Amino acid sequence: MATKLRAIILRSIVLLLVVRTLVLNPAFAFAMNPIANTNVIYQERVKHSTDGIGKFYMDREIAKVMGHQVAGWLERPTRGFEERPRLVVEALNLQPTDIVADIGAGTGYFSFRIAPLVPQGKVLAVDIQPDMLDILDSLKQEKNITNVESILGSVTSPNLSPDTIDLALMVDAYHEFEYPFEMMSEIVKELKGGGRVILVEYRGENPFIPIKALHKMTQRQVKKEMSAVGLVWQETQEFLPQQHFMVFEKKLMANG
Repeated sequence: MATKLRAIILRSIVLLLVVRTLVLNPAFAFAMNPIANTNVIYQERVKHSTDGIGKFYMDREIAKVMGHQVAGWLERPTRGFEERPRLVVEALNLQPTDIVADIGAGTGYFSFRIAPLVPQGKVLAVDIQPDMLDILDSLKQEKNITNVESILGSVTSPNLSPDTIDLALMVDAYHEFEYPFEMMSEIVKELKGGGRVILVEYRGENPFIPIKALHKMTQRQVKKEMSAVGLVWQETQEFLPQQHFMVFEKKLMANG
């Protein structure tokens, strides 16, 4: 009887460890079962924040998407003072030939600020909302900018070509991705070897920053989620008043 009980306990422990691995390591879960990966990577919970979609990824509830109806907030006159976009763009350390993907570009607020710095390159302004891209295209024509290309992405992919982009920038966008593991996996494929991912997110460690909790992220959470798709953390710069500026890199392949 004692032997049988020990065997039952051992099997239970092994099962718990497997479940824990699947939940905390989405890449492992995806490799084990790519068809049904969403069933093990994400959890649906009845009790959740009114600011979220009730879907959890690595213990983080995914925030609701900011719709095109609040596009004016993205272009608010006080944004320059509150978020210091000039400093963000300077810190990107761009080369004139760079191909930059502005993921969750919205109205093109950052796309248009990046465009002059990549005169021989271009900015791929990606958003999943056609109405938001309509606004972006209208502003692009008004500003007479020719090296910004609007791209309609999906909830699982930016819809870009593999190994083509030098930098993927996400400003206050990543926390709204409905399928963060799939989206980031695609971004990694689309990055060149040694390409960078930069996330700008309001600091989740600071409860006094006047932004809804689900629209902020901690460094620890971001690092954990980026590591799940193979990105390597390089540095976090804290020059912004309220946001993290986090830099990750795609590993170079051994042959190149």
